[in-house]
Amino acid sequence: METILGSSVPVFVFLTVLVFGGCGVLTGQTLAEGWKPVSNVLAYSLLLGLGDRFLAWGLFGEQLLSLWGFIVHTVVIGLITLTAHRIAIARRMVNQYPWLYETAGPFGWRERKPVRG
Repeated sequence: METILGSSVPVFVFLTVLVFGGCGVLTGQTLAEGWKPVSNVLAYSLLLGLGDRFLAWGLFGEQLLSLWGFIVHTVVIGLITLTAHRIAIARRMVNQYPWLYETAGPFGWRERKPVRG
């Protein structure tokens, strides 16, 4: 398991999921507030993945140049960031255009049905 993760499980859970996952949530929400496209989310996820590998190496003595570790950690951070971005975009669409859209689950919106009187 540690070969695939590129670090120990406690380091993965603490550093990648909690610390950098939290950074990913904030990054996704901030990018959604500025109506930034998904390509920006992916670019920032790569930067967060690099920071994660560096801190895993610097603080916990894990391998710095672990390709699988970088890929797995970056994918996890990217999924968290993309999820936060999508939730924030859906919430923003419904809040900003309440006469056009209504909530359709946490990730989406749909056109509001016209009220017939």
